[in-house]
Amino acid sequence: MRVLLVGAGGVGTAITRIAARRPFLDLLVVADYDGARAEAAVAALADAGSRFRAERVDAGDETAVARLLARHGCDVLLNATDPRFVMPLFRAARAAGAGYVDMAMSLSRPHPERPYEECGVKLGDEQFALAEEWEKAGALALVGMGVEPGLSDVFARYAADELFDTIEEIGIRDGANLTVDGYDFAPSFSIWTTIEECLNPPVVYEAGRGWFTTPPFSEPEVFDFPEGIGPVECVNVEHEEVLLVPRWVGARRVTFKYGLGGEFIETLKTLHRLGLDRTEPVTVSGPDGPVAVSPRDVVAACLPDPATLGERMHGKTCAGTWVRGTKDGAPREVYLYHVVDNQWSMAEYGCQAVVWQTAVNPVVALELLATGAWSGTGVLGPEAFPARPFLDLLTAYGSPWGVREQ
Repeated sequence: MRVLLVGAGGVGTAITRIAARRPFLDLLVVADYDGARAEAAVAALADAGSRFRAERVDAGDETAVARLLARHGCDVLLNATDPRFVMPLFRAARAAGAGYVDMAMSLSRPHPERPYEECGVKLGDEQFALAEEWEKAGALALVGMGVEPGLSDVFARYAADELFDTIEEIGIRDGANLTVDGYDFAPSFSIWTTIEECLNPPVVYEAGRGWFTTPPFSEPEVFDFPEGIGPVECVNVEHEEVLLVPRWVGARRVTFKYGLGGEFIETLKTLHRLGLDRTEPVTVSGPDGPVAVSPRDVVAACLPDPATLGERMHGKTCAGTWVRGTKDGAPREVYLYHVVDNQWSMAEYGCQAVVWQTAVNPVVALELLATGAWSGTGVLGPEAFPARPFLDLLTAYGSPWGVREQ
C-alpha cells in the first residue's frame, strides 16, 4: 500500500513512528505546509529507507494534493490536518482516484435561529452528501478513524455484535489525569480543534427524535475511569460519534461526554466571551501596516505545541464507550476502553499519550484495508466494518484494550 500522509504535526509524526514498525506499507509520503517539519518527521525514523519520503504541500490546494497523489502513485490519502482541510483533501483524493481516511470530519455550522435545540449543518454532512459519488466510483472514504471518533466507534460495533441483544444507550466517555509541568493551561491536543468541538452546540441522538442539540457543557456527570484515573466530571461536547454510530448501530440514545474539568471549561468560556474563539480574521496593526489574523490562530500560537509536551506530561488518558442494554433477557452495562500511559508512549515511541492514542488507530485501519480484512465503497464510518479484526490487530500492535462490567 502506498499512502500520502498530509500533516506532520504531533499526530502525523506519531503515525510515521507507528507505521515504520509495520511491513504492510510500501511507501508513506509525509507532506506538510512546512516542508522542514515533514523532513524532520522522516529523518527521525531509524530505518526510513525508501519507504518514507518528505514533501511540501498546501492542504488547501486541491490540485497540488491531487498531483502529489498521482506523482507517487498513492492508493490512499491519510488526513492528519485540522478539520478546516477535510473537504479540500477529501475532494483531492476523489479527483486523483485515491481512497481517503481521516480522523475528524467536515465542520458543522449551528442552526441560525435555534442553535441549542436544532442541528444546522452537522459534522460530516458535506462528506456524506458525496457518498453516492464515491460508491459509484467503487472508492472508499473511511471517515472518523482516529481514537474518538474511531476506536470508540469500533467499540460500539463490537458491543452490538458480541455483547448485547438490544442497546438502550451508547455513550462515549473520555477522561484523563494528565498534568503538564510548568504550565497553568496547556491542552494536550490541538487548541483549534478543542475550541471547535467544545464551544459548538453538542449533538445528542435519540431514536424517534433523531439528532438535536443542547447548550455547551450540558448534562454534567461524574464518570469513574479505569486504571487509576478515577472519577472525572464529564459534559456534553459536539463530536462525530453521535453522528456516525446511529447510521450503523441500533441504539435508542447516543451521547458524547468529555472530562474537561472546571478550570478548562472556564478558560474556554472566557475565550468565547472575548471573541478569541472566532475564526474570521480581524485587522490588527503590524510593523508593516494592518494585518488580518484569525483570533483562534493567535490563541493557538500563544500556547505550547501539544506535540512538544510529552517530556513534561504525566498520567494516563482513557478513551472509551459505555453501553447499556440487555443480553439474554437480562440488563447489562459495560465500558469498553483503551488507556495509554504517557510514560509508556514517550519511552516506546517518543510521543505524548494523546497524540499517540489518536495516531495508532488509522495505521491499524490502513493495515486492515491493505490485507483485505476491511473493504467497502462509499463514505463509511468505522462501525460499518467488523470490529473483531481491528481490536485483535490493535492488541498485536502492543496496545491492548479492556472491557469493564459496570
